[in-house]
Amino acid sequence: MTDRLAGRLIALGVTGSIAAYKAIELLRLLTADGADVVVMLSPSATRFVGPLSFAALSRHPVETEILDLLPDGRIGHVVIADTADALVVAPATAHWLGSMAAGLAGDVVTATCLATSAPVIAAPAMDGDMWTHPATRANVQRLRSDFGYIVVEPESGPLASGQSGVGRLADLGSIVDAVVEATRDRPVRQPDEAARPPLSTGPIRDSDLVGRHLVVTAGGTREPIDPVRFIGNRSTGRMGVAVAEAALDRGARVTLIVADTDVPLPTDRAHLIRVETTGELRAALLGALFGGDAPPAEARFDALVMAAAVSDFTPAHPAERKIGREAGLTLELQATPDLLAEAGRIAHGLDSGGAETRARVTPRPVLVGFAAETGSLGRAAAKLARKGVDLLVVNDVSEPGSGFGTDTNRVEVLGAAGDRTALPLLSKREVADRLLDRIAEMLDSRDAEAQTAAMHEPPR
Repeated sequence: MTDRLAGRLIALGVTGSIAAYKAIELLRLLTADGADVVVMLSPSATRFVGPLSFAALSRHPVETEILDLLPDGRIGHVVIADTADALVVAPATAHWLGSMAAGLAGDVVTATCLATSAPVIAAPAMDGDMWTHPATRANVQRLRSDFGYIVVEPESGPLASGQSGVGRLADLGSIVDAVVEATRDRPVRQPDEAARPPLSTGPIRDSDLVGRHLVVTAGGTREPIDPVRFIGNRSTGRMGVAVAEAALDRGARVTLIVADTDVPLPTDRAHLIRVETTGELRAALLGALFGGDAPPAEARFDALVMAAAVSDFTPAHPAERKIGREAGLTLELQATPDLLAEAGRIAHGLDSGGAETRARVTPRPVLVGFAAETGSLGRAAAKLARKGVDLLVVNDVSEPGSGFGTDTNRVEVLGAAGDRTALPLLSKREVADRLLDRIAEMLDSRDAEAQTAAMHEPPR
């Protein structure tokens, strides 16, 4: 262990190459040389490596989106660009080289490199023919000559394509040496730790949901007026998708039922079911949870997180053809079913009247609902009891930073036992992780209770 990078903040950008897994070891080597490391993952990189390992090793939140906020509310990539002593992109794909050479800030890695005056070290990795293509060579030359980037060229050897050639990520020690050399004669850029990206204040979540199946709903439903028009709401799906991604990163198997959303979806990691109307959402939800309207004796899921914004009303008589505007329009609306309450009744063995007429679903699943309010959260406790859930997450969507379409949220989490936890304004990803902390704890307690009960059962 040396201290060649002692006191320095190094930003590690990871892009979508099969060599992305090597970035975890590169992080270890940089920290072993004394560096404080913060990690940025492009969207394609997250398909090869998840943020959890990087967060655990760096002790910093991992940046994955350009507009992600740090826990203290600052824009993550801007803080990194202003305080890092050097940025190292490893592996750097042909796509990243081209985007960077053209000045396109399409992800958090390119945006940070464009915004910084610190040295940038790029270590490409790709197929041999891609590396030797004139476009790639021209991009590398421009990064070197016009931008002053340091390029640690790839090495020769077996490639992911099955061929052999030049394209393998350079030796990790050589990359670290390049970072050391780039910063050697420069003073520490920002010695004040308060100005740097903050360390993670909460626990680094491990894979505490491995073996669990979570069903998550996200987005807003659309109720048709005619084939062209609909009644909807302002939900973007950000909160529900954040829950799904956080659960996936913690090892869960996730079924994500999505209505209308405007955020990227984890299509390659979650089982995705797309719906539009409340009726379609109900069918998909009951199918995923119970296999249909008839509840099974054994649960098909461990937890339901109902984050979708379900329309409360739907047109009673949607038109089959587009309605003309000449005569005006009067809508007759009818209430939609309360899907969360229905799922709760089935799980608890209750009929529509609240009577216990069938066996409860076992093992007992954890049910979580979301409720958006305006001005007051006074109705939350009654909603929790009426819906029969274990946890209800409520927020005031009229509060700045806590409404639809924001990257942050301020929520209160109500428990069925009467407990109430108010969280500060946090990123939606951090809200998701705080919620999953509760869910994981509840599932562990459930299983421990079942095991204890089984131990005390008389032999048959």
